[in-house]
Amino acid sequence: MLELTGVTKSYGERRVVDDVSFVVPAGSLTGFVGANGAGKTTTMRVVLGIVEADAGTVTWQGSPVDAAVRRRTGYMPEERGLYPRMQVRRQLVHLARLHGIDAGVARRRADELLERLDLGERADDQVDALSLGNQQRAQIAAALVHDPDLLLLDEPFSGLDPVAVDRLTELLREIAAGGVPVLFSSHQLELVERLCDRVVVLAAGRVVAAGEVDALRRARTRPRHRLVLGGDAGWVRGAPRVSVVEVVGNRALVEADDAALQALLAQAVRRGAVHELSPVTPTLSELYREVLA
Repeated sequence: MLELTGVTKSYGERRVVDDVSFVVPAGSLTGFVGANGAGKTTTMRVVLGIVEADAGTVTWQGSPVDAAVRRRTGYMPEERGLYPRMQVRRQLVHLARLHGIDAGVARRRADELLERLDLGERADDQVDALSLGNQQRAQIAAALVHDPDLLLLDEPFSGLDPVAVDRLTELLREIAAGGVPVLFSSHQLELVERLCDRVVVLAAGRVVAAGEVDALRRARTRPRHRLVLGGDAGWVRGAPRVSVVEVVGNRALVEADDAALQALLAQAVRRGAVHELSPVTPTLSELYREVLA
């Protein structure tokens, strides 16, 4: 398990990471979300030792993260950092060797990843001859080629087409299922919601929500229900102890406790046909807007 406790980092008078604490459990896909400038990249760089924190601790399996742990960590920066005039396969093997991987294992691992990411036919091309999307795939392979024990990815899905997104999604799920903690940042909240079981939301350098997505939904949103009637639903606005989120034609989205909801249903039945009364689970985008409000 990766754990951050009270991590703080300032540049001059500007505090970019402010008392950040969260965990990334083994086998977890954890989404790291927040606006540009929220502090996500700086936090990852602190974990990697690229940036030194002013305060706080970063531990792996209960011990401080050291050079040996970082050697077994896979990292993909948001800014591509591959050698542009070096062949893709040769570069992946070189990077794996820097992590202490045997040459033969490194070549086999590089070829497997290139095939999984649909880059097998471009393995002997220079990086700068690839499209931006394929360069992104090569950068992802570079983070994975040494079979890391911990994986940090900064905007890995940026610039990928839908097929490549599906390939990477499948691969990350397999890696996490093998017990590897995976932390990745993304602005694509729908993708984070589909892929992750945990999320950390950062705003102005501070954690404003962290934990399992379903638990955060229960804790931070009032229960909502969709009511679909046989006729116009405008009368719902006057129902007692019911907060109406919206009414459109014969549909109403409401917030109410169980007693008020039962009274609403009884009133609806007296008025005519009721086609649906069902709970509505808030999306991650809605949860994100709520915690930042």
